[in-house]
Amino acid sequence: MTDTAETQFFDLAPIAMWLEDFSAVKVLFDQWRAEGVEDIRAFLAEDADRVIACASRIRVLDVNRKTLELFEAQSQEHLVSNLALVFRGEMLNSHINELCELWEGALEFASNAINYSLSGRRLDIQLRGQVLPGHEDTLARVLVTTEDVTARENARRGEEKNRRYAEGIFVHSPVSLWIEDFSQVRRLMEDIRFRGITDLRTFTDVHPEFVRQCMSEIRVIDVNQATLDLFMAPDRNALLMQIGDVFRDEMEKSFREQLIELWNGNLFHHREVVNYALDGSERHVLLQFSVFPGHEPDWSLVQVALTDITARKRAEAYLEYLGKHDVLTRLHNRAFFNEELNRLERSSLRPVSAIMIDLNGLKDANDTLGHDAGDSLLRRLGEVLNGATAARNTAARIGGDEFAILMPGCDRLAAVALIETVSELLKINNQFYSNLPLSIAYGIATSEASEKLELVVRRADAAMYEHKRQYYEDHSNERRGKPASAA
Repeated sequence: MTDTAETQFFDLAPIAMWLEDFSAVKVLFDQWRAEGVEDIRAFLAEDADRVIACASRIRVLDVNRKTLELFEAQSQEHLVSNLALVFRGEMLNSHINELCELWEGALEFASNAINYSLSGRRLDIQLRGQVLPGHEDTLARVLVTTEDVTARENARRGEEKNRRYAEGIFVHSPVSLWIEDFSQVRRLMEDIRFRGITDLRTFTDVHPEFVRQCMSEIRVIDVNQATLDLFMAPDRNALLMQIGDVFRDEMEKSFREQLIELWNGNLFHHREVVNYALDGSERHVLLQFSVFPGHEPDWSLVQVALTDITARKRAEAYLEYLGKHDVLTRLHNRAFFNEELNRLERSSLRPVSAIMIDLNGLKDANDTLGHDAGDSLLRRLGEVLNGATAARNTAARIGGDEFAILMPGCDRLAAVALIETVSELLKINNQFYSNLPLSIAYGIATSEASEKLELVVRRADAAMYEHKRQYYEDHSNERRGKPASAA
């Protein structure tokens, strides 16, 4: 270029500029048209050598200082002789777009491309080309600018990487995650606050429908795979269509407590709740609620994390069961019996009847047939007592072969009727175990006015031991061949 103002402007421009001659490319285009090429994009994509043939026909006429600086070249000659290092790899793909534009008659083009400095540093380039006036027919003068947008693209890639990372955490989290919009809930709460409501708990006591209205205004934005797995849903739509089957029964009470937390400004809270899978099975979950940072004013983006604690709750329930029950007979144990006795002592409910029971022949069964036989007797008696007692009564194994039944609000007639039921069930049970029949001794006592229940139990226990003494005396007489009445 001549030493003119335009030349100085070109050389001092703050962006990399190339003056190039595409006339040889135009000649090649005309040749391909003569050969019948119509779809230039498909034609170039079919053979990468055709793209290279076009690129090799481009002649660099001039570059400015910014170009040399950007590509770390000592001179134009240094740069041109090493263009193979600058334009490589992905550059061929973006070059197809430029060639297609020129083929279609466009006088300008733009694309994003990857170039490399002569030291091998990757450069993200915003490329723009313009055919200069007077060269539209030959493409002999094309001005190309290559703006370095590496910093911007690195930031974009970093943002994309972070987005994929966040999405990966959400999608692949082993915890059920829900992204929800609570903005309508907030509007409802602000509306009643504006009307002068200061105590949401009292308000929802009087207006429970407000809780249900708030539940209906929650918009589920997304759920992850762990959520579908937890609630046994085939897909997101199926889950949302049956959301009423998931959040039901006690969930309304739990949600009310969530609303009270939010009312009091607690945007991060947690609690244990019970949900249901789509097959109806219970899901005990630890619910953790958090409003996303930046969305505190409107609650338009919140995350609800549900950790499945069903196995833990079952384990806790089983441990609680073990603390109150005898594993062998599945009756209550002595500790529970004592607690129930103390509870009834403090209660005004009277009368209270007590039945004390002893399993006859347990020691003989253990000694002669083994402990498995003895355990079988205990299990069978447990089944009988469980079957005979009503829900309000307490049947317990309080010792090795000792059992007790507490009957709150029952008189002696009711206790006698219960023992008759037990006797009938024993007969039925023994029909299936004729080689090892069950036999019990029992005693009944009913509380009298102002009598402590501990004394009632003692009286029943004393009656049981008298019954047991009579049982062994009768059996002893039978073994000696004497009639039982002779004892």
